[in-house]
Amino acid sequence: MTLIHSTAACVIQQGERFLIVEEQREGPHTVFNQPAGHIELGEGPIAAILREVQEETAWRVSLTGYLGLYVFHTGEGETFHSHGFIAEPLHKLDQALDPDIIATHWLTHEQIRALDQQGRLRSPLVLKRIEDSLSGPYYPLAVIRE
Repeated sequence: MTLIHSTAACVIQQGERFLIVEEQREGPHTVFNQPAGHIELGEGPIAAILREVQEETAWRVSLTGYLGLYVFHTGEGETFHSHGFIAEPLHKLDQALDPDIIATHWLTHEQIRALDQQGRLRSPLVLKRIEDSLSGPYYPLAVIRE
């Protein structure tokens, strides 16, 4: 049986920097990702990404666009359907980060590309979503009917 994971991820930009989370994974190095996670039972993609951003970064954001649906097949035979969003940061909250998150960072596009070259991004979608957010197109949130 094939399992399809439904996830959501968010590109959050402030000036020339993007909000990235650093996660501990198996292996010698941490990995870097956008705030992202699985869509839970009874939840739509918009509610899921707002929850994930808050849990993983302690930031409240305003969603400004929908990048689209990214389909990613892993080497292990898993398929991910990942909803990509764009957001602006509103304010930092006084709360602890999700236990899987080591730290948050505001990184430039060049710094994120360097992490990609080092094999430190959690998935190739991290850089793809950032580059798509910079070049467009993106869509109004109303294309998602929750």
